Amino acid sequence: MSERPIALVTGAAQGIGYACAQSLAKDGARLVLSDINEDGVKAAAEKLGHHSVAIACDVAEPEQVAQMFKQIEANTGTVSLLVNNAGIGKPNDFLETSVEDFARVIAVNLTGAFCVLQTAAKSMVREKMSGSIVNMSSINAQVAIPTIPAYCASKGGIMQLTKSSSLALAPHNIRVNAVGPGSIDTEMMAAVNSSPEAMQRVMSRTPMQRVGEPEEIANVVSFLCSDKASYITGETIYVDGGRLGMNYTC
Repeated sequence: MSERPIALVTGAAQGIGYACAQSLAKDGARLVLSDINEDGVKAAAEKLGHHSVAIACDVAEPEQVAQMFKQIEANTGTVSLLVNNAGIGKPNDFLETSVEDFARVIAVNLTGAFCVLQTAAKSMVREKMSGSIVNMSSINAQVAIPTIPAYCASKGGIMQLTKSSSLALAPHNIRVNAVGPGSIDTEMMAAVNSSPEAMQRVMSRTPMQRVGEPEEIANVVSFLCSDKASYITGETIYVDGGRLGMNYTC
């Protein structure tokens, strides 16, 4: 490809999203960073450099998503690489989880992901561009934690959204895959990191006996965005230190 591809990373202000943006920049992509945290995403774009663009967007709001893509296409070009990473958790006791909190998590993690994915795909199809889309799933698409029912439901939905959209977009040479992180050292794990007891529980179900780093997720995302993954679509790759393969703990 003679021109540098344009990569959009949602939820890019910190953590896994920021690491994905950093990795794609090293691979030569032109970056558009999106996050609901306007100050955070602007700081992230400034830190990354490479003429990175920052856009504040709540992916749960379809009008904001539409406006974001209009801005990108007017000022930068057509997105051909998408890392659909924006997500929230809202943990709580299952019996105390409100319908409002459940709906908000689904709105961001699943409906928002669909909206961003579909809008990006429409642009690629219109411009007759091939592309790669990577959704951020979780091992909680396969297993579950009782205090995050909406998060688990949303990531199960992402797994199926990835499969469905990959079938729809394959004729257009647009690949759709997902990455499912296990326990990764991000802000979302801050409470676990600060509690030896909680960390011991995490290690008891992690064969590699350590948490992962955001860069380790970003490396897999970059692979899926690259031509090295040219015959892979509809898949979820779990990056979890062996956790899903464990049948019991000693």
